Amino acid sequence: MAQNISRKDFLVRAGSALAVSSIGFPSIIIPRKNEKLGVALVGLGNYSTNQLAPGLQETEHCELRGIVTGSPEKIPVWQERYGIKDSNVYNYENMHQIANNDDIDIVYIVLPNNMHAEYSIIGAEAGKHVWCEKPMAMNAEECREMIRAAERNRVQLTIGYRMQHEPNTQTIIGYGQDETYGEITEIRSGGGFNGGFLEGTWRTVANMGGGAMYDMGVYPLNAARYSSGMEPVAVRAKQWTDRTDIFPNVDEHMDFDLEFPDGMIANCKTSFGNNMNYLEVDCTDGWYRLEPFLSYTGVQGETSSGTELPEDPNHQQARQMDNDALAIKNSTQPVVPGEEGLADMVVVDAIFKSAANGNEWVEL
Repeated sequence: MAQNISRKDFLVRAGSALAVSSIGFPSIIIPRKNEKLGVALVGLGNYSTNQLAPGLQETEHCELRGIVTGSPEKIPVWQERYGIKDSNVYNYENMHQIANNDDIDIVYIVLPNNMHAEYSIIGAEAGKHVWCEKPMAMNAEECREMIRAAERNRVQLTIGYRMQHEPNTQTIIGYGQDETYGEITEIRSGGGFNGGFLEGTWRTVANMGGGAMYDMGVYPLNAARYSSGMEPVAVRAKQWTDRTDIFPNVDEHMDFDLEFPDGMIANCKTSFGNNMNYLEVDCTDGWYRLEPFLSYTGVQGETSSGTELPEDPNHQQARQMDNDALAIKNSTQPVVPGEEGLADMVVVDAIFKSAANGNEWVEL
């Protein structure tokens, strides 16, 4: 486990083709750099309604032009609010017809986790760039299928890890890269909330990708990877549920430890039962932390040298989508390509394996 594996090496070993899928192929869609790209939101739940659609009112390089929904009653509300044309409204059965619509350059998949792979692939096969919410899919093999579909169709596949676009998060990523406070010796991160209100929703259903690990656990997992700049070589995990009436067949809590090539350990937690929202990094010459580290607003922190990391007032999702639209316009690698989502899901697969085997270490 002592071999030093960089993130780049890991992605290559995971079977990705980052250079090809992100920048090696010219896009089928030739963006007009002085015009906004058209986005269709696929799924009109809470996140689309309260975060993405408002964010698209603030973006400079993309705009909301279409919707895909299985709820007909939502259509007139969205059309009135955002001026969406009849020709840009689809359902899940006819979404493939978006291939014939030049108004739409990008489909943003905002569906239950078990639907991410299917509809990302439909979008890619329609010749549209694909933005997909986290977690990327149900498992690593689904992620690979999504990446292959994007490669075949010469479109970008980007994962909605908004935190990697957030300024304070980018600052601590830089601290790790530059060893501003020395070598990292330990990482601690937790993401969770009391999810009693989730009763009866898809987030309590195992085969739909419910449970704390899929929903919130990818935040501390991704944070451990982007903070260290390394890929874990082993993981162990334990899961349990206190409220079996609400979470009968998914994890309410998951604790997991990641071992990195230099022996450094990241202690991570996620929960649908407890509020937690922190990222702490200890180094040989100091420390830094963000708390909260994953909220839609208010991300802030401090360092051992007294540096304050104040809240950035800008809309996180607007920044994320503008960055991703620029990557399409400029034919450059996006901040969070599909291979990044794959790297997380390789670890998530191992986390569930370890939890099922009584917290045993699973090598990656």
